[in-house]
Amino acid sequence: MAPEPRPLGEIQGLLLDVGGVLYQGDAAIEGSAAAIARLRERKIPFRLLTNTTRTTRASLARKLKGFGFDVDETEIVTPASAAGAILNRDGARPHLFVHPDLLPDCPAEAETPDAVLMGDAGEHFTFENMNRAFNVLIDGGKLYALGRNRFFRGRDGFELDAGPFVAALEYAAETEALLIGKPSKDFFLTAARELGIAPGNVVMVGDDLESDVEGAIAAGLQATLVRTGKFRDGDAARARKGGAHVAASLAAFVDGLPASRFHGTS
Repeated sequence: MAPEPRPLGEIQGLLLDVGGVLYQGDAAIEGSAAAIARLRERKIPFRLLTNTTRTTRASLARKLKGFGFDVDETEIVTPASAAGAILNRDGARPHLFVHPDLLPDCPAEAETPDAVLMGDAGEHFTFENMNRAFNVLIDGGKLYALGRNRFFRGRDGFELDAGPFVAALEYAAETEALLIGKPSKDFFLTAARELGIAPGNVVMVGDDLESDVEGAIAAGLQATLVRTGKFRDGDAARARKGGAHVAASLAAFVDGLPASRFHGTS
């Protein structure tokens, strides 16, 4: 018999994963746009969290609006939008190893880099580009990873994400990447701070057991796993064992939360 999760505590805001929760491939997941509308009606604050590092926040907002979602780019939190502050904090001068579409959201490329900022470069994960980044690292440069997910579900099936390529550079340069995106604790806490809500009163809703659910719980948030997107058999039991909840979809999660669970949202 599957273990029962701890009861949800007081909820004041939500963090919602994007791919696999709001949409999949070229279409919104059934009921997800209406769920966002209900959050608006109930004045429940939320942010959209995504490890997507191929498009800018503006482009993602336009895509979501095309699927029927009422969202603004300022409500989207991405690793690229957080990277500049982290690099400035560390005094790092980056070589950018990201998808070209993401460049508007990234810090400027340094003429003499002493670090590599790496994201999901897609078809740009070539030997030449990997080797260029490797040479920055082998000279003592620091590796920053916007994300290290293993894979995601695209329009034609599962696709490799940045994680396997980050691991290759870590191995080759004998270094360890500093993670900026999910499941980094700093990423979840940054989003909670944007809401102005204590982490323990925020619920992360996602389809990725490791990156969304376990990462959020480790950061002190509550979490719910949805059975859409990349959800696989066996994930539910593991999520419940770790203290998370499981819902059929974002729509089911929102519909299943009585108004009494939300406080300070009027």
